[in-house]
Amino acid sequence: MNRFSYARPTDVAEAVREVGSDPSARFIAGGTNLIDLMKYNVERPTRLVDITRLPLTTIDKADGGGLRIGALVPNSDLAYDDQVQARYPLLSDAILAGASPQLRNMASTGGNLLQRTRCLYFYDTATPCNKREPGSGCSAIDGVNRIHAILGTSSKCIATHPSDMCVGLAALNAKVHVAGPSGERVIAMADFHRLPGDQPERDTNLGPQELIVAVELPDEDFSKNYSYLKLRDRLSYAFALVSVAAALKIDGGKIAEARMALGGVAHKPWRDTTAEDMLRGKPAEEASFKPVADHILRDARGFGHNDFKIDLARRAIVRALSQAAAGTPQTQTDKRIK
Repeated sequence: MNRFSYARPTDVAEAVREVGSDPSARFIAGGTNLIDLMKYNVERPTRLVDITRLPLTTIDKADGGGLRIGALVPNSDLAYDDQVQARYPLLSDAILAGASPQLRNMASTGGNLLQRTRCLYFYDTATPCNKREPGSGCSAIDGVNRIHAILGTSSKCIATHPSDMCVGLAALNAKVHVAGPSGERVIAMADFHRLPGDQPERDTNLGPQELIVAVELPDEDFSKNYSYLKLRDRLSYAFALVSVAAALKIDGGKIAEARMALGGVAHKPWRDTTAEDMLRGKPAEEASFKPVADHILRDARGFGHNDFKIDLARRAIVRALSQAAAGTPQTQTDKRIK
């Protein structure tokens, strides 16, 4: 057991101060990822700041008409919330596609955003990993890389971001509210996570002492034509090989607006707004979707074991958009099969 001290603040300002007092301190809520990392000696914080007593547990109407989700709202509560299911069913489906009920009961909204990669080399402290130890090398590039990224990679890292919820949030144009020593600020979901570049050890654009306090969903209606498609090695409790969050607004058989994000293919939820623009004004049919899939994957690159992901992603994009256009999301298809 690695020694660490423990604090349990009761307000956001105190929590920020507690983390600021120790460079190796970490916030902890449900602990569904951090505790595993500590067990594997990947993370060795000298101080844990327990934020579970902070008043960040509600889902409220935002000033602009959307929803403001507290950072400590459990994933299960968020997925089954009446407002979320009615107005943002894409997000509900994305959350329910991830983990197990037990983990969703413990995992928090803010913690989900901060999940670290499930790259096997990242978890294996006996192997080089630039994310874990900058400058040591990336074992996955020439190693077993079946689950790894095909978009946005660098010579330093080809890891993927593991969250399903974040893919839904990216497609829905969510915003992340954070608090730190300099006050509060808002980060667009598209800018929250980072590509590896030359600093793969940095997963997000959060400052070292900043705390997620809420996630805001805009007042937009994509509740009819949407789908969250997750392709994985087994039906439950598995991370995505490829996932697609697709949402459309259709008027007279043509696409008025499109939103799309991919998971399992990059170091962050992958969103290509130029591909979304390509769909505007096009018929809501498969012939319109195939060029978009080709465009999104134009720079995709496999590393041997994961070459199959490129064609898998291409087919997944077309399928998810087809489901969204037909108003038959993947969850409803699953229920009919059962």
